[in-house]
Amino acid sequence: MIALVLGTVLALAALAFVLVPLFVAPRAGAGAPHALPSPAPVDAIAALREVEFDRETGKLSDSDYAALKAEYTRDALAALRAQDAAPSGVSDAEVEAMILAYRAPRKACATCGPRPEADAIYCSACGRFLAGACARCGAEVTEPGARFCPACGATLAA
Repeated sequence: MIALVLGTVLALAALAFVLVPLFVAPRAGAGAPHALPSPAPVDAIAALREVEFDRETGKLSDSDYAALKAEYTRDALAALRAQDAAPSGVSDAEVEAMILAYRAPRKACATCGPRPEADAIYCSACGRFLAGACARCGAEVTEPGARFCPACGATLAA
């Protein structure tokens, strides 16, 4: 009988320990969380890339993309400024220049423009083959599945 009473008391104590934080508001200054930390720049930039990819693949409309891009760009700049990784005077033109620099090494589709996927072989919007370039001579490689450069004969990366 004593074991039953002791078990019941311990079970009620454990239940109270778990449920009290759900129903009692924390006191001011007693370990209450302060302001939420700003998002890390890497997270904000990843979110920008994800939104751009979703738009290019048709998952987001242009109006949704514009709203999300503005919000995530603002978050990314705030996170960079918080870490002193970017000067506080970054203008929108400089942000656009950084985006264009990010897109520069990307392959581009003749009809759809720069692709958000770094290693794309085919356009994710229209399915057209994305021409590459030879690493040795820089000649354009337009044949899908080519193993050798048409200009210098160098082996192309797989």
